[in-house]
Amino acid sequence: MGLISWVKKTSERLQKYILVKYALDILKRVRVQKKILGLVVGVVLLLSSMIVWQMGNILTNNLRDQLDKRAVSIGSDVAARATNELLINNDYAVYELLQNTLKNNEDVLYLFVVDPQGNVLAHTFGEAFPKELLKANTVSGTADYHLTAFRTEVGIVRDVAIPILNGKLGVDRVGMDEKGLQKAVLQMTWNLLLIALFVSALGIIAAVLLTRVLTQPIRELVALTQRVTKGELDVQGIVHSQDEIGVLTEAFNKMTLSLSQNYRERENLMDALREKEEMRLQLLEKVMTAQEEERKRISRELHDETSQALTSLMVGIKVLETETSFCAVGDRLQEMRRVVSQTLEEVHHLARELRPSVLDDMGLVPALERYIREYESKFGIEIDFNVNGFREYRVSAAIEVALYRIVQEALTNVAKYAEASMVSVLLDWRDDWVLAIVEDNGRGFDPDQVVVQPGRGLGLFGMQERAALLGGTFNIESQLGIGTTVFIKIPVNMNQAQGKKEFHV
Repeated sequence: MGLISWVKKTSERLQKYILVKYALDILKRVRVQKKILGLVVGVVLLLSSMIVWQMGNILTNNLRDQLDKRAVSIGSDVAARATNELLINNDYAVYELLQNTLKNNEDVLYLFVVDPQGNVLAHTFGEAFPKELLKANTVSGTADYHLTAFRTEVGIVRDVAIPILNGKLGVDRVGMDEKGLQKAVLQMTWNLLLIALFVSALGIIAAVLLTRVLTQPIRELVALTQRVTKGELDVQGIVHSQDEIGVLTEAFNKMTLSLSQNYRERENLMDALREKEEMRLQLLEKVMTAQEEERKRISRELHDETSQALTSLMVGIKVLETETSFCAVGDRLQEMRRVVSQTLEEVHHLARELRPSVLDDMGLVPALERYIREYESKFGIEIDFNVNGFREYRVSAAIEVALYRIVQEALTNVAKYAEASMVSVLLDWRDDWVLAIVEDNGRGFDPDQVVVQPGRGLGLFGMQERAALLGGTFNIESQLGIGTTVFIKIPVNMNQAQGKKEFHV
């Protein structure tokens, strides 16, 4: 039995929980406007019902008090006026008194007088007197009156018993009907209900207007949010007020503004990345083309100069085998020595163009000094070369190669395009970075236009890529007619290795 009872209770609790959860789920799906409207209507109806019920109770109690007072007053008046008639045993006069009192008071349902022995002396019931009324209400001799209420066939009767001459002559009874009271209460209740309905209608109208005012900005925000989900990031909501919804609208506007800015920045970054990728592909193509051209040039020089020189040497050696005159042999050997010397010089020049050995053997500064001397003699452009901080130590090979190639490319561009008469090159090595500056007094250009145009500015892009691979920066400042300045800044870190201070990226 205990198990069955526990199962039933558990089942009932589960059903209640399911119903509550279902109701909450339904409530969650209801729109805010309907929630606010339902709440306002519910509160208005609840307050109106409570007011009508409370006012009805107050009015009923007040009317009953008034009815009781009237009953006591009528009974006291009848008792006072019937005293003399009872003293002379004039029952008929008492009967007429009761009839007149009944006619003059609509709320009086009946009147009767009983003597001290309980005999009815006069009444207003006609021929049949209900004897059960005799026991329905009694009064002691010391009390002024006694009031009671009971239900009859005609409704609730409020019965008052008043002793006549302190009960010596008997008791008169007055029965008051509550129909008039109920009618007045009902009429007042209907009036209150009409007022409550009117107030409820006003409350509903106010709730509708309030919910419309409150939910209109929310609906606008929902519509704007849907537009944002479709990609319209520049939308802005209208701030109707400075309340919580207004603050929410301002926050939404700031959010969309931030999203729009972030989107534009992302698009700009994507464009820059696409442009860099395109430039990288063009640079790669140019590098591959340059490699092939360099191979062709080296092959051509080896074939046209070195190969011919070696062939000439072989021919000279064969001629020496047949020469018998020492003078002719000496002349032939001198000619062969000249050819060998010239060939060796050409091979050295070719090797320096491919990669200067002085860069590996002596470092960046001597390599640039040699290149600048050759550059000045070849192009006739004066170069002011200044170095700070490279006296005792060398940076890593990667930084040396990068700086050498960047300065080389910058000077090559000056010779090709700048039409400059003076160039300044500065190498400055501080604690944790190396700065290279190449400045000319040429005609200058617009860096943005040169870099963004497809197929152009690949040299500048290559210099930028070399610096970026080492974690450095590359900047160009140039104006038409003023000149161009190239800034390269590469970070370095110091390490101790084999007792010699070296610097590595």
